[in-house]
Amino acid sequence: MISGDEASVRLPDGRAVECSDGGDRSGRPADLIRIATAQTTVTTDPVRNGAAVRAAMRQAAAGGARLVHFAEGALSGYAGAAKPHFAGWHIDWAPVAAELRRTTALAAELGIWVVLGGNHRLTGGHRPHNSLWVINDQGEIIDRYDKRLLSYSEITGLYTPGDRPCTFEVDGFVFGLLICIEINFPELWTAERDRDVDCVLFSTYSDDPMFEVIARGHAATNGMWVSVALPAQCAHATPSAVIGPHGHILRRARPDGPDVIWADLDRADPDLDLALNKARPWRRVARDGGVYARARVTDPRSADRTGI
Repeated sequence: MISGDEASVRLPDGRAVECSDGGDRSGRPADLIRIATAQTTVTTDPVRNGAAVRAAMRQAAAGGARLVHFAEGALSGYAGAAKPHFAGWHIDWAPVAAELRRTTALAAELGIWVVLGGNHRLTGGHRPHNSLWVINDQGEIIDRYDKRLLSYSEITGLYTPGDRPCTFEVDGFVFGLLICIEINFPELWTAERDRDVDCVLFSTYSDDPMFEVIARGHAATNGMWVSVALPAQCAHATPSAVIGPHGHILRRARPDGPDVIWADLDRADPDLDLALNKARPWRRVARDGGVYARARVTDPRSADRTGI
């Protein structure tokens, strides 16, 4: 449970943990990284959202996470029906910027990476991007992913599309970013696999339970971990979750309120051996096609499609 900007948090087992130092990360093997997925309540008030984000960051760091991942629009709120004051794009960007600065400062204090959803202001009358900010453990915004494939309502009245993917590396693990309706475009997910992404951080503001089903399919067919982060108010339909490269749920958030979950991405996990060390490499060979070309033969019984 998260609430406010506390200096300590209570873990699911009831322990109260001081977390100003970001937790103990010593002794972690190179093939393992702990991430956290935050399910915060997203409102139209960036100040309230910022407080919830920073409370979740503290909880994530207290649990030993190196990275914490948030939902679509987690800081600014999402445009659409959830932000009726977006009409005409007359938005007060000052609190969004102020809360983002406070969040980057806390990332540096905790020594934790943050992937945070929000609207990114453009100049003039241009609509904003629907984005994910990538904040490193020094408190620097090192990149930003702008949603590329927008819904009909987004492209016609809400957002400006982005034009490039975004990947980054933490402790030897490569992360990719996708947002909401992009779950429905398999080519985006195979492109992440082809960039040797280990884990896709998928942020959404949807309560469509099919999103988890599709995300599990992408994880299994591409041999990648997937973190699904959504707002607490959408969790009744499909809570936030971390999915393994075998397509199974590793951790799932509560369905009835804010939550933070942790998951270890462990390359040495024997349950993932088939997905990571056999299926994914073999599928790379299979897609290349050479192994099949060399095995084909010239045979009249093969050429005859109607014979018995």
